[in-house]
Amino acid sequence: MTRLVPSVSTAEDWAPLTEFVALDKFQRVGVFREIQDWQQYTEMLTRWASGIDSFETSLLRVSELPDLVYYEVEERHHFSGGVRVVNSLTVFQFDPGAKIRHLDVYLRQAR
Repeated sequence: MTRLVPSVSTAEDWAPLTEFVALDKFQRVGVFREIQDWQQYTEMLTRWASGIDSFETSLLRVSELPDLVYYEVEERHHFSGGVRVVNSLTVFQFDPGAKIRHLDVYLRQAR
């Protein structure tokens, strides 16, 4: 993500991630319980990336189970007016081929 964000201008620019994703089964449930397939997710990521100058993360915790990974990070979204800091927890679910088939995203941010 960090490497791709500065160069993204279309949803197709996320193509390097497709080798890790079960494209036909992929589903993301976002912080507002919205459900997205891979195309919708990359369109949303493209809009997000176009609104920031850079993106950084610091790993807080990671836990791995046979088909799940819990990934908690502090995110820093840099833009012309400053920086927005949030903590996110993403739960990755994998298919039998070790491709991402589902994401659940949780967010903690200041008011």
